[in-house]
Amino acid sequence: MLLRAGKKALPDHIEIETETDAVRIRLRTNPRAQRYLLRLPADRSGPVLTVPKGGNLARAEKFARQNINWLIERLQDRPDHVAFRPGDLVPLRGTDHVILATGKLRGLISAGEGEDGYPALFVPGADDHIPRRVTSWLKDQARKDLTQRAEVHAKTIGRKITGISVRDTKSRWGSCASNGRLSFSWRLILAPPDILDYVAAHEVAHLQEMNHSARFWRLCEQLAPQTPSARIWLKENGLHLHGFG
Repeated sequence: MLLRAGKKALPDHIEIETETDAVRIRLRTNPRAQRYLLRLPADRSGPVLTVPKGGNLARAEKFARQNINWLIERLQDRPDHVAFRPGDLVPLRGTDHVILATGKLRGLISAGEGEDGYPALFVPGADDHIPRRVTSWLKDQARKDLTQRAEVHAKTIGRKITGISVRDTKSRWGSCASNGRLSFSWRLILAPPDILDYVAAHEVAHLQEMNHSARFWRLCEQLAPQTPSARIWLKENGLHLHGFG
């Protein structure tokens, strides 16, 4: 065993909190290892962090936090990644929709029901253009929903939003700048509406409380009473949303 006598044993796993997820990482000690190593085993058993001789929990957690964006990107690139091709399922506003090619070269994407009554996204254009078109459409939908909910919350507390952007962020669902600009992950459109609403309320609350104090959380729950359950949902399901697009 690599740990000296009297040194506290490492736990079997750690959880690294980001603003999007709580990522569980197994710890494995290796006396022959010369450095910390984060990897994804081929057996899909989940991330593993190798701890070298002389390593400790604090350094392992620091290394994991420094590399968490890399890990999330690798998880996105796994074979079960959903690339928005015809036949793929997309959880639009939390409800699975199957992507169906219309066979038409032009037109707008629309949501409706397929022939079997299953929710569907009808997408025109050549098949090789469909992933890009679906991604762009989802970003537009996210911008509309987030703008609407953020403006409602901002009006409630008498604050002004100076701008809203939708981006492809990896480690946070939203952010609020000191100049009143809000930024969000477009993947929130894949979550149930009350989750998107919570994130919108969270960032608007920062217009008044630029911190995570007790006063901030009270304000957040006033705007979005579902805050506690939404935070749990994101920790349990957020990483799954990064597997789309």
